Amino acid sequence: MPEFRKLILAVAVVALFAGLASAQVGGFPGGGVSAGQAFTCGVTNGAVTPTLRAEGYTELTGDIVIICSGGAPLAPSTIIPTANITLFLNTTVTSRLLPTSSVLNATASEALLLVDEPGSALTGYGPQVPQTFCGNPNVGAGPGGCVEWVGTSTNTPAGVIAGVPVSGSAAGNTAGANMFQGVTSGNQVTFFGIPVLPPTSSGDTRVFRITNVRVNANGIVAGGATPGSVTASLSINSSTSLAITNSTLTVGFVQQGLSPTGTLLRNNGNTGSSGGGSFAQCSSASVTSTSSATAAIGILQFQENFATAFKVRQNALVQNIPGTIYNSESGFIQPSINSASSSLGTTSVAGLADYGTRLKATFNNVPSGVTLYVSTHDVINDFNGGFTAPYVASQAVLVVSEAASDGGSGVAPAQVSQSATFQVAQGASGGTGGLQVPYAPVAISAAGSGLAVWEVINTNPNAIDTIGFGLFINYSANAAANSPAAPSTITVTLSFAPTPSGGAFTSTTGAAASSTLPIPRFSDSLDITKNIASIALCNTPMLFPYVINVNGFDTGLAIANTTSDPFGTAPQAGTCGLAFYGSNAPAQPATSPAPYQFTTPVVATGTVYANLASTLAPGFSGYMIATCNFQFAHGFAFVSDVGARNLAMGYLALIFTSTSRSATEALNN
Repeated sequence: MPEFRKLILAVAVVALFAGLASAQVGGFPGGGVSAGQAFTCGVTNGAVTPTLRAEGYTELTGDIVIICSGGAPLAPSTIIPTANITLFLNTTVTSRLLPTSSVLNATASEALLLVDEPGSALTGYGPQVPQTFCGNPNVGAGPGGCVEWVGTSTNTPAGVIAGVPVSGSAAGNTAGANMFQGVTSGNQVTFFGIPVLPPTSSGDTRVFRITNVRVNANGIVAGGATPGSVTASLSINSSTSLAITNSTLTVGFVQQGLSPTGTLLRNNGNTGSSGGGSFAQCSSASVTSTSSATAAIGILQFQENFATAFKVRQNALVQNIPGTIYNSESGFIQPSINSASSSLGTTSVAGLADYGTRLKATFNNVPSGVTLYVSTHDVINDFNGGFTAPYVASQAVLVVSEAASDGGSGVAPAQVSQSATFQVAQGASGGTGGLQVPYAPVAISAAGSGLAVWEVINTNPNAIDTIGFGLFINYSANAAANSPAAPSTITVTLSFAPTPSGGAFTSTTGAAASSTLPIPRFSDSLDITKNIASIALCNTPMLFPYVINVNGFDTGLAIANTTSDPFGTAPQAGTCGLAFYGSNAPAQPATSPAPYQFTTPVVATGTVYANLASTLAPGFSGYMIATCNFQFAHGFAFVSDVGARNLAMGYLALIFTSTSRSATEALNN
């Protein structure tokens, strides 16, 4: 990682100071500035313009760099003049509010302005001095704040440096403050009292870097082949003349972060997309079974729409080198700038996100009696069938909450402990044995909803990441009690997390700067919803249109349970409720479930239940509807005079295609 940072930094420096290869940052003695040369500043992007997620409320824009040159040197021991630098954006600024303990300002934020790239190891005085925070965001280095003087310093390998900003007094030699907080208001952030000292040598530069600016990217229209844009315009108010070139630039492109086509439910074998698993109400599904077909629904797949949409919380324990591209949810982390005082009751740090990218699956319409289980880490291609590569390292892990912070810098997320492992059978190319997928239950509310949230802990910013999680179902069949309730279709909504639907914030508060809300946070506006499982009624309703037991006639009734077959049907068993309608219909016993006057014993798979109308409904004439609590029931009736001596006939019962009376009745022959 250090080598990576050095490489990125080198690239950033080349891009930033192209044409200024001989310049020093912060100024060295010697030469002197030509008489009449104006002090001018140019505005540029800090190395790259990032792509921001359209779902995001708190997306980090690219750095803005102001490079100044020229101007007349100031006399030693004079107070350095200051300027107010304001950034106007075309969407709301949502950088974390950090009212520090020294001088409180409720709208002071983690957005920072750095003077002369401190801590970057570039050439010059400024990069060599410590990163020093001015704790007064209201006035900065202005009167009553972190006042700075033109002085000298020995705080560089080059020896005594004259004409540098110092603090303490006119005679001091301690480096002046070089980090200033921005004060936010709607779509703008202002840095008050920024010391503006012209470089001391011809060809030298003064560099101001604005970083940690977060914005509501969800407020930018992003669609089609052309991404939306976050633009920033710079205004500098100073007591001295200060010319600016290129004051407006693009600091972010906006695209949907989750792929609308690649974020979906995959089938159990991970060979294609799935419309959801089909389950029978009367056939139990168990996560303790060794059969992968019993409980596996499929793979919940999250896919990036661009290569940096998934981010870890930090890519380095120390992220404080100006201009370095970390590709993480955190920006320029500065622990000295925090709101950790007991009076504030918070422990937020400038630039530090609360967690890495979180991926959320929100389940809805889960019927009572059903438990859903998810894998506690991603399974990618190592899930159910045909994939022989061993599981090596997690890209994301199941976490306990969608909005709770991971804690201090470098702290791992609080993970959900696995309940057990699920034995997934290998496919044709998988060899022997099976894969063990760790899983945990999803808490389902009385309203039939629940959620699972995973946090990204490993990602590749140079490729499109696809992360999949195993999804399982568990229930005990009880068709007679309509458990699980059927018919029903379970859905899942796939999104980033947290979102307003989680209850930690609203769409209004989430889209504004806050000192208490988590970072990052996202909108629900681009969520992706899919069907994941359907539970079919596990019964067979049949009509016996003519049943008689009068005038010397009787009717024999037979019901076959044909769930034992050569076609792979799951064997089932259940009772059949018989409802009689017509002349002299028997009264409904108090112990019978409505609307049945008679309930058969359990009809085992592969058996036939038979009885006579004279036994079930003496003296009855009419029709009878039988509802069997198993699939593939078939009925037969035989009407004859006693002994079948003069008249006899038989017929197959009519099977309803639905229990709705509007449904077409079908004859199963």
